[in-house]
Amino acid sequence: MQKIKDMTFDAERAFYGSRGLSLENCRFDGPADGESAMKESRDITANGCYFNLRYPFWHDDNVVIDSCELTPLCRAALWYTKNVDIKNTQLHGIKALRECADINIENCDIESPEFGWFSKRISVSDTHAVGEYFMLRAEGLKIHNLKFSGKYSFQYVENAVVSDCDIDTKDAFWHCRNVTVTNCRVKGEYLAWYAEDLTFKDCVIIGTQPLCYCRGLKLINCRMEDTDLSFEKSDVEATLTAPIVSIKNPHSGSISVPAVGEIIMDDPEARGQVIITG
Repeated sequence: MQKIKDMTFDAERAFYGSRGLSLENCRFDGPADGESAMKESRDITANGCYFNLRYPFWHDDNVVIDSCELTPLCRAALWYTKNVDIKNTQLHGIKALRECADINIENCDIESPEFGWFSKRISVSDTHAVGEYFMLRAEGLKIHNLKFSGKYSFQYVENAVVSDCDIDTKDAFWHCRNVTVTNCRVKGEYLAWYAEDLTFKDCVIIGTQPLCYCRGLKLINCRMEDTDLSFEKSDVEATLTAPIVSIKNPHSGSISVPAVGEIIMDDPEARGQVIITG
């Protein structure tokens, strides 16, 4: 493996097509403003590096990024890349991850609108993230101990497991399929409309008009706060642990709840049962 330490690069495609490259405390920055530093490369390790130029990791395979800084000017940092381990790193450029596969992200700070689009088999743990449209149309997600804020997260995701997270969002999990959310706090308006086979277990759900037009929806031992007009047109099986503001026209299934402020059943197609347990 070629080892390079304490150097600065600003040329276009500085290491294009490299095989077996170790970068330590290097900087990708400078007046030449070159793009695509490691494009079409494989077996690349970057440790303690600074990336201030665009598109550094495109069409790469087997990459390790550890303790690095990818600045807001480092836009679209990883596209069409697979087998990547990212740890202890700042990912602050827009569209930082797209159409990638087999990605592990651990203890990172992400500030990136449109992060993770169309990617597959992504693991995220012990990470803070801010952005819009986070993980749009991603598949095969394992998300643990994520603190997230931003609109329109997890839309159209498939086959995801989300646990021990704090998610402050809006329109999250729309059109998602086969997703399980466990021991999470999810705050936001219009949660998970049009979802299919979505399960919340031991969660706190906060915000207006959640969980409408769903199919195969399950809530197990969940608490819903400030949630009005919930479950409209949904096929749902729910066991709730606290009173809810209002329930509107569940399509089918049953909702067990200690108390409810208002039950609205003014749709002849609404046949869901509300069972008061308090």
